[in-house]
Amino acid sequence: MERKDNYAVQSAIARQLFLNYDQDALIRKLNLQADDTWLYTKFFDSDYRVNRKNGDLERAGEAGWQEANSFHEVLTLLDLLCDSRENRFLTGKWKNMTDFGHQFHRSLAERRDPFAEEIQNHPDCFCAACASMGGKRLKGADLAWEIPVFQELSIALFFWEGDEEFAPRLRFLWDENALMYIKYETMYYAVAFLEEELLRRMGKQ
Repeated sequence: MERKDNYAVQSAIARQLFLNYDQDALIRKLNLQADDTWLYTKFFDSDYRVNRKNGDLERAGEAGWQEANSFHEVLTLLDLLCDSRENRFLTGKWKNMTDFGHQFHRSLAERRDPFAEEIQNHPDCFCAACASMGGKRLKGADLAWEIPVFQELSIALFFWEGDEEFAPRLRFLWDENALMYIKYETMYYAVAFLEEELLRRMGKQ
């Protein structure tokens, strides 16, 4: 229960920060479509809108606009909207996500990865889920996909199969200039949302 409360607190803080921004400046900076109530954008290849009065998120679905205020959605998308730099640009060169951070985070990447095990057990489902999110196949691993995140910014997933000696490995890569779009800490929220969404589309949630 305490964890849920913490999530609610952090989401409320993110919404308030968004509301403190000059929204007309955000519209110009990101070339967003907008009306009096909503800002419109894409997030992980889905259509989203953000309420200009309270910061609530909605995602377009088969039944119309639906509430989309999960912790990872709120913190990632509002960060991308508010903190993307005016002079942002991509280099086209991938960089391992852990290399943006500190040694502590790099050590976390060596732990057992249940999501990588799901990919190993269901590679066809994984590929179908990536494709359904607008993903494009890449070279460089046993399975590799590039998935759009926000405007021109994408994330790459590089997967290597395991065997009797080594566990399967999954790495997330961003463009070298990703920090011009998103904070390092927020990358982890984006990855968490992506894993949840891929698992859902794989029929595992």
